[in-house]
Parts: sequence; C-alpha cells; structure tokens
Amino acid sequence: MTITVNVELGSRSYPIFIGSALLETAGERIAVLRPAARCAIVTDVNVDAAHGDALRKSLSQAGIEHSTIVIPAGEASKSFAMLETVVDAIIGAKLERRDLVIAFGGGVVGDLAGFAASIVRRGMDFVQIPTSLLAQVDSSVGGKTGINTQRGKNLVGAFHQPVMVIADTNVLRTLPAREFRAGYAEVVKYGLINKPEFFDWLEAGREGIFGFGNELGEAVATSCRAKAEVVAADETETGMRALLNLGHTFGHALEGATGYDSARLVHGEGVSIGMTLAHEFSNHMNLCDADSVIRVRDHLRAVGLPVSVSEIPGNPLDAATLMKFIAQDKKVSRGRLTFILTKGLGQSYIADDVSPEKVMSFLEEKTLK
Repeated sequence: MTITVNVELGSRSYPIFIGSALLETAGERIAVLRPAARCAIVTDVNVDAAHGDALRKSLSQAGIEHSTIVIPAGEASKSFAMLETVVDAIIGAKLERRDLVIAFGGGVVGDLAGFAASIVRRGMDFVQIPTSLLAQVDSSVGGKTGINTQRGKNLVGAFHQPVMVIADTNVLRTLPAREFRAGYAEVVKYGLINKPEFFDWLEAGREGIFGFGNELGEAVATSCRAKAEVVAADETETGMRALLNLGHTFGHALEGATGYDSARLVHGEGVSIGMTLAHEFSNHMNLCDADSVIRVRDHLRAVGLPVSVSEIPGNPLDAATLMKFIAQDKKVSRGRLTFILTKGLGQSYIADDVSPEKVMSFLEEKTLK
C-alpha cells in the first residue's frame, strides 16, 4: 500500500509517496511528473552500492536519460568543496533548467543536492528519494537545503522545495542499526512537539517499527503529515516552524563540538541528547514536570539512543565550547538565545529570550557528570 501525503504550498505543492518497493516505480513517477526531463542522480558511495542499480534500472525502463554523481558518505561532505564538485558535475552533464536533480540518499545527500539544485542555472527542480529513516521523516520534506561551515551546522543554504518525495521503506532494511535508531529520534520529536498521543503510540508500538512491521509505514506517514502541516503554515521558519528544532539547538552544538565526527556522534544521536536536554532544561526552569523528563529519557534509552553528554565517546565536552556553537545557531536573534522548551509531553513552545547565563549554568552541570 502506498500512502500519499501532500505538502500544500499553492503552486509549489508536492506529494510525498510512502510505501514499500517504491524504488521500482520511481522512474515511472518522474516521467509523469516531468516528461522528457533528463536527471542527475546525486548519491553517496554506500547508497550507490546498495541501491544505485535499482534506481538506474527504474529510470532506464521509463526512458529517462540519467547520470550519477557519487560523493563520499558522511557529514563531512556537506562542505563548500563538495558543493563545488556537485555543481560542476551537474553543469558538466549539460543539464538544463527543466531537467531534474535527484537527491538519492540520507540527509547529507538531500541537503547538499538540494542546495546545488537551488543555485545551478539560478534554480533547478529536484526530487528527493530519501534512503534513511531520518531523511524520510524530516530532512527530505520542507525545502531546507544547505552545507556546514567550521563555525556551525547548516549556516549556508537556501529554502528550495522538492517537486516530489519518494520514501521507500524497503531501503531502510539496509541501514546500519545505529543509523536507523538515529532516524527514530526525529520520529519521536513529532510526538514531543505537539502530538502526545503519537508519543503514547510510539511507546506501545516501537517494536513493530524496529521490526519493519506495518507500524513503520504509519510512523513515517504520521511524521510527514506533522511536518507538512508546519511547513504549509510557516515555510521559511519565521514563526511556528521553529518548533521542528526541538532538541536541535543543543544537538547542533554537540555535533559542532565533536567536529561532525560521525564515529563519535551522528545527527539523530545529537537530537536524542538534545531533546533530553531540552526537557531537562525546561524542568530546571520549573516549566516541565519531572515525570515527562523521565518518560522521554527512558523511551529514547530503551531503543538504544544516547541521552546524555557523557555518553558521547572521545574527549569530554565542556560547557564553554558548547555555548560557542549555541551562540552561532541560526535561531539566535540579535544576540538573544532561542530554544524550543516544553511545559510537558507534547507541549513544546518557542522561548526567544533565554538567558545565556542560565544555559551556561545548566550545561556546566550536565557536562560535569
């Protein structure tokens, strides 16, 4: 069964197709969407080895001319140097504005390929075919694209919506267990933002999700619907879309402080620790009850995700380093710190004037443990 979720953005609306074995029909869907278009597939070495031939076969069967651009796997590829490589390869393939870029991979590929599409020939359309759980439920939807710099994560980029998203849950079977768990953190996020009933459902049904049962497709669809609603209401993050950053201010700081070293921390793990910290900080500020903190921490820990700074391998992280990255976060406005805090399960809100001193004091307590 294929579930369709629509992202409603007027003339730029697009569908998200969710189901199993959708890679086989990707070429057919793209041919209907953009007849006679040629495609440049941007993917990484791991995805290309596991699924590249299947996508190329689907495109060929649909009569779509295509080329493949393969990049190294990992967060380090979200760089100026790799952006130049991808842009040059797209131009070298002689693609025109009415042709398509296909982002075929996880969040790194989607962010990088989407940003490249946004700037080549002053803007090309692109299709997202996310191959990680994290990308299927979060980064492939909503049009955020970009790269990292030494000063922080995703500080250079553009809002550039895809024209279609194809989420094949079958490809998730080849994910390493660690990557699947990391993606699950973003699923949990939607329950913690404003859907406590979804969090309850996840507590009861997580075994079906991790066992690739029907619950997996439902979890992806529910997550996509939640994100689509927010994106439709606030496309460029001037208001409520910031709620989607629950756990991300702390999480991005952790990623930056570890040098985006995936051996130490991957994005979803940073989000898991970040969501735990956000609830703990909310409790520290007398906003959130202790029972909510315990439920969040216990659920994330039960699926094997880290929930504390001390669980990150390597040299211990200190509060001052984390504050340096928090100060560079995109959600900082005129020097004021913005966090997504919570008043309890599913009761997150935007706090746009958080005291740096209180954050520093809280982090010193957490990094000393």
